[in-house]
Order: sequence, then structure tokens, then C-alpha cells
Amino acid sequence: MSQHGTAIDRGLLDGPPANLIDGRFHPLPDGDAIASRNPSVPDDVVWQADERLADVDAAVAAARAAQPAWNALGRDAREVILRRWQEVTRERAPRMAELITLEMGKVLSESRFEANALAGKVDITLGEHSAGRISDYEVAAGETKSGHCRYKPHGVMVVLGPFNFPAHLPNGHFVPALLAGNAVILKPSEKTPGVGQALAEMAVEAGVPAGIFGLVQGGPAVAASLAGHDGVDGVLFTGSWPVGRRILESNLDSPGRIVALELGGSNPSVVMPSADLRQAVTEGARAAFATSGQRCTCTRRIIIHADIADRFLNAFCKVASTIVVGPGDSEDPVFMGPVVNAAAVDDVLAFQTDLHATGGKILVEASRMDRPGHFVTPGVVLVDGFSVDRDRECFGPLVQVTIVDSLDAAIEQANATRYGLAASIFTGEDAEWDRFFDDCRSGCINRNTGTAGASSMLPFGGLGHSGTHRPAGAFSVDYCAYPVASMVERGGAAAPPAGMLVKDDWFDA
Repeated sequence: MSQHGTAIDRGLLDGPPANLIDGRFHPLPDGDAIASRNPSVPDDVVWQADERLADVDAAVAAARAAQPAWNALGRDAREVILRRWQEVTRERAPRMAELITLEMGKVLSESRFEANALAGKVDITLGEHSAGRISDYEVAAGETKSGHCRYKPHGVMVVLGPFNFPAHLPNGHFVPALLAGNAVILKPSEKTPGVGQALAEMAVEAGVPAGIFGLVQGGPAVAASLAGHDGVDGVLFTGSWPVGRRILESNLDSPGRIVALELGGSNPSVVMPSADLRQAVTEGARAAFATSGQRCTCTRRIIIHADIADRFLNAFCKVASTIVVGPGDSEDPVFMGPVVNAAAVDDVLAFQTDLHATGGKILVEASRMDRPGHFVTPGVVLVDGFSVDRDRECFGPLVQVTIVDSLDAAIEQANATRYGLAASIFTGEDAEWDRFFDDCRSGCINRNTGTAGASSMLPFGGLGHSGTHRPAGAFSVDYCAYPVASMVERGGAAAPPAGMLVKDDWFDA
């Protein structure tokens, strides 16, 4: 990968910065209101333009006009186009992977995995564990009467994408939304607009009809306009709790609008004496520092039983202090790339300072690397314990650890959070696993593997400040269609109930 040039200069995009409205790309004005830079080489601009707020109304209008015909095509015809989308994503996966690393900094191996997952999502969505969840069915309701459940699309769905998985997570929303018969408008993260444009270019290449896939680039003003727009029927968002809260507030007077939020986590991992310590250390470090700590499922808090605390911490800190950090496109083996921007570095270091000031002991110091780019090394801080009032999500490579003397205390500490996305326990005892599963408040609970990582064939979502009980993954189709019940009578004239008189001669001419 070369070190300089915009995404279009490198051949990673087909055209200049633009919004996609009614099947046509509308070039955006020159400017720097929305700009992405290579986190490894911050002087290197990847994508840059001014936003155009008026395009929100135009995109919504185009989507509303096109959606009825898209729904009328029927699921089989929509599946054909999604299969073409699958082919296009496979063909463009190498370019997409390079663009992801260029724009948000993750190591190229992770970007390749993400780019290849786009095609896989189609197979999963069309499978029985996903599309099968919105299949029509019929029941008997009497001798000549039947009951029917059929599913309808909501209409126009807005997808507000994150920067950390800028292709995979939006794709996880709009593939099931399109299958169900909705039109989609994508607003990518302003940190990764280039990836958003690449998704739109692939939609056009795949033959998604005009108006059915729209793209509007922008920052908070564009996001707010879309999330509260009267012409929108659903808002699907992955990001932080503060932004999710604003989306909920903007929809208080629109109870019929579907709002599906995935809002991150302060994810705990418990290590018991019965655990395989090598497994616990390896998976604990991977889950804490994968994607430079910029996954919503990254382990933020590790709870260690006192009986194995010294051995675990000795090994864990050695692993954390020897993790290789460098550019995501490095030819050398690199586990962690840069964080997305300078503010993310500052946030990690400020959180570490706050923890130390309130009694935390820095075991491995997170520090700004002395080189160009937004590089910060992994950090490990030992704290006395966790509490809800001090809980927060630090979106970077910093993990807190604490020591407990029982499983009861470990579960109490695991639940000391307003979040509830992912949790894990390392144990060789089935009884410990069963107890942890029953009492841990989380939407994803793992055994002997880290919190970071999920299967798209399973539901994905959390509790509390982590979401709105609308899990994504295989269950994303649930919020892309709604059930309609029908009672159908195939017999003759209805029999009058007691207390009602109906005479045949009343119907004579």
C-alpha cells in the first residue's frame, strides 16, 4: 500500500466525494467539513468535502417514492439482487480492505476479515435462522376460518454507521432491511466517509434500484435531521450511549418508528482458579486490545480470583507490554494499529490519569508513541473495585483489572455497570459457568473465550446503556419487518351471536 494520496487517487473509489440520491451520485462541494485522514499518517487526506444538509430531504423523498415498487417485487426478486450485491462485495473486497485500513487504521488482516464478511452476511440473512424468522404462517381458527401472519416492511430505514466497523456493521443492517422490502439511507460515520461511499458504489454496481439505497454524508447535523425526519420509518444506529440517547429523545413523539440501538459496553471478563491460565491471558489480551480497543465488545474490566491473581497478572502484563503496535498496512506482524484520531489518544491517556488519581495502580502504562500518527500503547490499571457511579466506556486500548475472593464477588463486580453488551468467564467448572450465565446481566455471555468477537449466525445486542433489546446479527430481520395478523373466513354467512337478530328477508330487494 502506498503512503500518500486520497482514496480516489489510489483507485479505491470510482468517483469524487458525493451523495447517492435516486440512483445518481451528486458531487459534494469542495471543503473540509467532513474529512478523513490516515490515522497512521495524519497529513494524508483520504476523503474530504463539505456536507449538504438539503440532500436529506431529497434522499428521503426518493426512498419513499421507490420503496413500494421494491416491496412489490417480492422476496425472491430481492434475493436475486442481494446475491448480486454478494458477488460485487467479493470482487471489491481487496479494495474495501485497503480503504478500511487507510481510513480508520485497523491492521490489514482485520480489514480483510471485515471486507470478506460483507458477502457472508447475505448467506446468513437468507438462512433459516434469519430470514426464517419473518416467514409467513397460517393457523386454524375455526371450521371455515383461518388465521394468517404475514410480514410487512417498515418503509424507509436510516442506517447511521460507526467508524470501527464502517463496512460490516452498516451492511448488517441494510442487507436484512433490503430483503424485507425496505428502502435504506446510509449516513456513514464522519470519520469513515470513504468506506460509506464505497458501499454506495457497490450498491449501484449490484443493480439496487434507484432510490432504494441512498447515501448522505455528513456530521451530527445530518444525522439528527435523518433520525428525526417525518419521512423515516426506522433508525438503526451503532455507536455511543450519548448519541443513542439523543436519537431516542428525537423519537419520543414517534412511537411507531422502529429504533434499534447498539451502544457499546464496559465489558467484564472473570478469571477463576479452575481456568486454563494460558487461554485466559491470551484471550483476555486479544479481547482487550483488538482493533486498538475500538470494538464495542472489547474487554474493559478483568475480574481475577485472588488464588491465581499474581500468576495471571504477571503473564497478562508481559503480553500487554510486548504487543506490537504499528501502521495497519505494515509488512511486519502488527497486532494493534493506531486509534482513529488524536482525540481518541487523548481520551485514553486522560482516563488513565483519572484512574491513577483515584487510587488506581498503573501496571502497564498506556503512552503516546514517539512517531507520526495516532499511536498509543496498551495500558493495564489495577483498581480496588468497580462501581456503577464510576463506570464508563473508554474506547481504546486500556483495561482495568481488579481482584476478588469468590465467584459471588466476581459476579457482583461484573454487574457493576450501566452497560450490558458482552461478558465472559474463564472456568473449568460447569457449575461456575451455569451460575455466571444465570446471574450476569449481559446480552452476550461467553465461556473460555474473550468478549470481543461474535458470530453473525447468533443474535448480537445488549442491555442497559448497551442497547434497546433489539439484537442485531441473525436477529436483525426482527426490526426490519413487522407482523400483521389476519383472520380469513371462507365459509358462508356468519351466524348471528346471541342477542343479535338477522333475518334473511331483510336482504330482499
